[in-house]
Amino acid sequence: MEQHRGIVVAKRGLVAASQPLAAAAGLKMLMDGGSFADAAIATSAVLCVTEPHASHLGGDAFLIVYEAATSKTYAFNGSGKAPQAATAEHFGRAIPTRGIRSVAVPGLVDVWHEFHQRWGRLSLSKVLEPAISYADQGYPVGFRTARVFRDSQALWQEFPATLRALTGQDHPPQAGQTIRQPALAKTLALIADTGREAFYEGALAEAIVRFCQAQGGLLSYEDLANHRTWIGEPISTSYRGHTVHGQPPVSQGLLLLEELNLVEGFDLSQMGPLSADAIHVMVEAKKLAFADRARFLGDPDFVSVSVEKLLDKEYAAQRRGEIRMERASVPQSHSELAHDTTYFCVMDADGNAVSFIQSVFWGYGSGLVVEDTGILLNNRLSGFSLDSKSPNFLQPGKRPLHTLNAWLITRPTPSGERVTYVGGTPGADWQVQTSLQVICNLLDFGMNPQQALEAPRWAHGPSVPENGPANLLQIESRVDMTVIEALRRRGHEVAPIGPWAHGSACQLIACDDQTGALLGASDPRCDGEAVGF
Repeated sequence: MEQHRGIVVAKRGLVAASQPLAAAAGLKMLMDGGSFADAAIATSAVLCVTEPHASHLGGDAFLIVYEAATSKTYAFNGSGKAPQAATAEHFGRAIPTRGIRSVAVPGLVDVWHEFHQRWGRLSLSKVLEPAISYADQGYPVGFRTARVFRDSQALWQEFPATLRALTGQDHPPQAGQTIRQPALAKTLALIADTGREAFYEGALAEAIVRFCQAQGGLLSYEDLANHRTWIGEPISTSYRGHTVHGQPPVSQGLLLLEELNLVEGFDLSQMGPLSADAIHVMVEAKKLAFADRARFLGDPDFVSVSVEKLLDKEYAAQRRGEIRMERASVPQSHSELAHDTTYFCVMDADGNAVSFIQSVFWGYGSGLVVEDTGILLNNRLSGFSLDSKSPNFLQPGKRPLHTLNAWLITRPTPSGERVTYVGGTPGADWQVQTSLQVICNLLDFGMNPQQALEAPRWAHGPSVPENGPANLLQIESRVDMTVIEALRRRGHEVAPIGPWAHGSACQLIACDDQTGALLGASDPRCDGEAVGF
């Protein structure tokens, strides 16, 4: 398999992220004696400064954490709930996709707090120092970030104050231009000094609520003060001698595990990577899993989600019988969820690891920055349904269904389960499809970590609702045309796209079985890097 980037090999720690400055900040924490948690929080905070379209303090986060000393794996659900004032009756026919009434409770800062409390080694002030510096002194805008700023002109016409808050000017910045965010620097410094209290109960909470209520928003002080990150066991399934750990609902990480259970019954290695048979099987598995999302997935505090049944191998065998090798199925109806998201992963010399994904939902979230704080607010409420029959029906205090999911793979050893791969990707509804392909590239087709990310990709359906027909199968043009024609003969609506045009941008860390070395890979479809020492 063709490979353009080298694999980063390290022994004492490795960070892979979509933004080089963020990866470097995480690496600095490791080199200064910090833990994997310190490195992850530093990376997360710098991403909020340097990639505001994808994630921010006013957004959410999900983590899969592996603790080497105990061989235990944990799931963090840092998604925010709907405000107590958010009811279906309040919204009537539709929830706005932008603006103050689209805002749910932000969860990211509480994730930092909980993660740091458990595994942090350095002070929070030290960990947030790089992000504070980039916000205060300025950071050079990356090419991808500049393009997203430039492509969001319609948003800036509606929310010009947000562009000024993020850039200090009235027009999108150019790549390489240094921009400062002094208000955000002060906010980060306050969090560094006082932790979550400032954000959820103190001065920042008061500023957020005052801003929201002045514009007719729904967030209250009690909504913020009552927020807590959910921490528990991940869900998992076995695949090719490994255990794949994913996010439980409200994340749709369940769909990735369903897809793996479905394709497990086929000999993909015999079919070959990027063959018509292999692509067909994976696309059909995706359709079946997404049909289950529409029927079953929602906040388990409000609806019954039978995770055990959906991940049962017998259930997978039953559903697998619906896959016809000679013909593409018509997908059952499901609604796509929009996105803008960023993913990164960290692993240290002791084998501790975190798979970390954070988001503000749509690009630049609600489109609103809280005055004098630099905090960009999410638009996560728009991820709810107003159909009372949907498991994702809007209710006060309920978490919306999330595309956000991170994964981590372990294998059994005489001393317990040990991490073999840590990975994930942004990409909304493409996330679980992309992760399926990456995992199969690793475990079925024997690719190395960088090859697994660089291999040509497909995506079924749009990543966001407005981006195309629900049954469109987009395939990067590096896939042989004979394969594309074979898929068309089976009934797939194939549309070739640019050779590297697939929107997801993965990051991956592997642990070499024989040497214990850490192997880092970063997707060339973004500006990211893997760095280690």
